[in-house]
Amino acid sequence: MNHDAALVVFSGGQDSTTCLFWAKKHFRKVYALSFIYGQKHEKEVELARAIAEKAGVDFHAMDVSFIGRLGKNSLTDTSIRMDEEKPQDSYPNTFVPGRNLFFLSIAAVYARELGVCHLVTGVSQTDFSGYPDCRDSFIKSLNVTLNLAMDEQFVIHTPLMWIDKEQTWALADELGVLDIVRNETLTCYNGIPGDGCGHCPACRLRREGLEKYLASKK
Repeated sequence: MNHDAALVVFSGGQDSTTCLFWAKKHFRKVYALSFIYGQKHEKEVELARAIAEKAGVDFHAMDVSFIGRLGKNSLTDTSIRMDEEKPQDSYPNTFVPGRNLFFLSIAAVYARELGVCHLVTGVSQTDFSGYPDCRDSFIKSLNVTLNLAMDEQFVIHTPLMWIDKEQTWALADELGVLDIVRNETLTCYNGIPGDGCGHCPACRLRREGLEKYLASKK
């Protein structure tokens, strides 16, 4: 296995783009893997491809649309109105059941074929929207499971796990890619690049973090 290489689970959004350039700083060779899972904001994959090309990173998009059909959620089902606030007694309906479980498991198999043991994902427990598969305990558990399942020594890196959106913007700036993340990524659940629609949960988190970061620089 190549310890100088990493595979980034790459959606083309703020978090994964920041992680892509974090990986470029820490590893000699970087691969990017995007997933088409029936998401309404599938345009993110086109932008991911363009960003990967600009970064000089090998890019691959994989169709896993069965994930979007397994459970009901507002990111893949146009008949469901998106939750703009997290319900008090549950996670929002933007949660795609099993998404990170599938993404990281598939990424590990793909990485194994490439001879890569380092996986990078942009999940965060600090600023997550109530998604159970963004928690540190899940990532650590899955890391152990993948190693046992394939008798390998994968390492899942989560550079954003303990930082909020303001700090994520700061990291992008530190990496010299603030403008790329701000203008060329797609975080919006409604599929609008850049600043997005402004009112979906992803856009609000992104905007609030950016405003705080820019204010801190004054």
